[in-house]
Amino acid sequence: MIDHIIVAILIQLIVRFISGSWTAGTAAAFTWFLSREIAQAEYRWIEQFGGGLRANMPWWGGLDLRVWQKPDPWLDWIVPTGVCVAVAVAARRIKR
Repeated sequence: MIDHIIVAILIQLIVRFISGSWTAGTAAAFTWFLSREIAQAEYRWIEQFGGGLRANMPWWGGLDLRVWQKPDPWLDWIVPTGVCVAVAVAARRIKR
């Protein structure tokens, strides 16, 4: 989890430096981790329901709640997102 938080903050800071926007940095970090977890959910779907073949997976396979039953995939994107939101809010308050 710590490594996810560190990577999320790095993404946020890089995008903040390039764009000048804490919101854009937070959105980039959120998008990175959510898309990563959806991709991993697709692999779980293929293993559990697709007979090991990607061709058997529907477009919504990675969003199927049956492959999101454990807390780990949820926490892997929610915690880094929450930290990035907290960093952005703190940075805006400090700036004021």
